[in-house]
Amino acid sequence: MTTFGGSWTEQKAQIVEKYAQAYLQIMKERPWKTLYFDGFAGAGSIEISNSKEIEGVAKRILKINNPTSFDLYYFVELSASKAASLKKMVKKDFPEKEKFVFIVQQDCNQKLADLSVFLNKNKNEFRVLAFIDPYGMELRWESVERLKGYGLDLWLLLPTGLGTRLLTRSGRIPQKWMIKLESFLGISSETIQDTFYQKSMQTELFEEEQSLIKEKQSIQKLHTLFKNRLLSVFNYVSKPYVIRNKNNSIMYHFLLASNNRTAIKIANDIIKKYEL
Repeated sequence: MTTFGGSWTEQKAQIVEKYAQAYLQIMKERPWKTLYFDGFAGAGSIEISNSKEIEGVAKRILKINNPTSFDLYYFVELSASKAASLKKMVKKDFPEKEKFVFIVQQDCNQKLADLSVFLNKNKNEFRVLAFIDPYGMELRWESVERLKGYGLDLWLLLPTGLGTRLLTRSGRIPQKWMIKLESFLGISSETIQDTFYQKSMQTELFEEEQSLIKEKQSIQKLHTLFKNRLLSVFNYVSKPYVIRNKNNSIMYHFLLASNNRTAIKIANDIIKKYEL
């Protein structure tokens, strides 16, 4: 079991589930095989409070039989205990699908690279629905770039709240944090500073000293920046489902990237139903 989130965790899972049903309805009439890829699959169920447990996205997707099922399922989970729980759940609840389910205990970035190689060899045979729901900023931009040019729809949870916390108010970002930001965003430290900070000159007794002032709308800038980065890989990006904590502070932007305009319309229609 995974312990995480609140009501938004369930809503996020419902969004992916509803989209998958619409996706399979369309793909049922198409000649391609379908592959579901989950980069942070979890254990199969999620505890969102001391008294409530919900089905994880992996289990929800496996339960879909109408209008049809996916042809293949590929679940990636780095945690050995969660991967073991997921395997046990599949064996117990979905024995008829077990031979079509692959569960690997590896890093999501490596398996996205492998997925790219697989699609390059089978691009005319498979269409993919991918769900990348990182716990933090584990996803590397180079992994997203590898997906360019394929028949793949990507649901992605952007940890914009965490990202803006790494952007310190003073602009003096610890090296470890900057490396994480560079890897996640796929841009240099110089570009990060130019994007999220304004330069200000302060006059001291004998000389002027430059300081950095963090942009007030940094979290929105972070979302816009990543959206534009996604548009260099995919043709379209949906509007986000904005996830907030109990203090109404933004934690995540959840969105779909696709090369198909209809996919974005479907995603936007689903997201609209969950907006406050």
